[in-house]
Amino acid sequence: MHKIKTLGELKKNGYVSRSIKDEIRDNLIKKIRAKENAFPGILGYEDSVIPDTERALLSRHNILFLGLRGQAKTRMARQMIELLDEYIPVVAGSEINDDPLQPISRYAIDLIETQGDDTPINWLHRSQRYGEKLATPDVSVADLIGDIDPIKAANLKLSFADERVLHYGIIPRSNRSIFVINELPDLQARIQVSLFNILEEGDLQIRGFKLRLPLDVMFVFTANPEDYTNRGSIVTPLKDRIESQILTHYPKSIETSLAITEQEANINEDQAGLVNVSDLVKRLIEQVAFEARGSEFVDKKSGVSARLTIAAYENAVSAAERRAIINNEKQTQVWISDLVGIIPSITGKIELVYEGEQEGPYQVAFNLLEKAIRTQFSLYFPNPDTLKKKKGKDLSVEENPYRPITCWFDSGNHLDVFFDTKDEDKTQLLYKVDGLHALVKKHHKTASEKEIALLMEFVLHGLAAFSLISKKVMEGKIEFKDLMGSMLNMGSRSFSDEDLNENDFN
Repeated sequence: MHKIKTLGELKKNGYVSRSIKDEIRDNLIKKIRAKENAFPGILGYEDSVIPDTERALLSRHNILFLGLRGQAKTRMARQMIELLDEYIPVVAGSEINDDPLQPISRYAIDLIETQGDDTPINWLHRSQRYGEKLATPDVSVADLIGDIDPIKAANLKLSFADERVLHYGIIPRSNRSIFVINELPDLQARIQVSLFNILEEGDLQIRGFKLRLPLDVMFVFTANPEDYTNRGSIVTPLKDRIESQILTHYPKSIETSLAITEQEANINEDQAGLVNVSDLVKRLIEQVAFEARGSEFVDKKSGVSARLTIAAYENAVSAAERRAIINNEKQTQVWISDLVGIIPSITGKIELVYEGEQEGPYQVAFNLLEKAIRTQFSLYFPNPDTLKKKKGKDLSVEENPYRPITCWFDSGNHLDVFFDTKDEDKTQLLYKVDGLHALVKKHHKTASEKEIALLMEFVLHGLAAFSLISKKVMEGKIEFKDLMGSMLNMGSRSFSDEDLNENDFN
């Protein structure tokens, strides 16, 4: 049908006009009946946000997605494009996508009166039927609704009382389209008021014109609950006019979070061929985000975006890639020590409360990584906390599987794991620690050699997270030592730094 060029041909072919909300409703019903996913790639919302959104669309509602950063609010709105018809007819030359059978602009009405069935029409693809605006304090009514254009009035030699001198804003230009306003509370209250008529009566007013322009727009708004207190608010009458408010949320399980990161991470073919990322490392990265969302140092009102784990995953792969390039290795894996490279991905993605600012963003990021290691460690090996309640050193190896390892460090041994060490050299280094290989082999009998080496390193980081040995991150390396010796060294250094006199001992 989109080959039709005139209004007369359109009428002969029996084209029937539909509002955009009816159009979306009808196409959604077809997808539901065909058991098709209306929002592909949106993970974790299958039993919550997606059903709520489908109910709202079936009800022909405008929608407000309310949720913290990085919860796919805008992505949900953008995917609604696929619920539109592939093509719709518009009056050729119309600024506001006039329906040839139901024109609303002065331009389209005059053109049809003049040319009748010979009125030329164009076909608009659904990809062109989406408008989006980020609400910022500088947005004006003219930007959204429109204004009088004096240049147009001068060129056409028209008075300002003539409707043809109007310059339409982005909303009228989104007629018969989906229009999204992101971060709605950032829009000034007086600008929000200008949306009242559009949402309730479907028309608009520009500069006092006696103009009724019944726009056909599907509105989607997004907002962060934090905005209600920190930057602005949605004025109550506007919120009342938005029929459905849908609450979004973060992934509720590690598995869902893993799937999202796997889907969204930008890893090119060269990196994927060079670097192997184990399931353990992937889970550690996801666990960082879960720890951040529950951390007392992180502002819960701001949230922790899924972009944190996506960026962290990419950085972890790049850290391993860089090391492999330096060592001229054709194949490598992401080691636990490579996760130091994800710290910049964490610090830029979390908002800290006052106590967190006192700790410092880098220290908070390191602490979150340590907590993630601690949480995941108990899923792979016996929980050291249960052993601490007993007299650890008096237990046999069967009762305390970590005893040979801690004894090795207690004997004055230490291990320096350099960030740029070759895989082979790092593996040989790990085998020096008494009991480390035996422990991993006992609990992971089917693991490959590379997996065993990774798990051996994981054990060291895990024991440090449970304060059974000492771990110190330094420039270029991580140093593992016995816990007591490290504490004594720290104590002696602090003692020698003090400027004491004889009276201090009296």
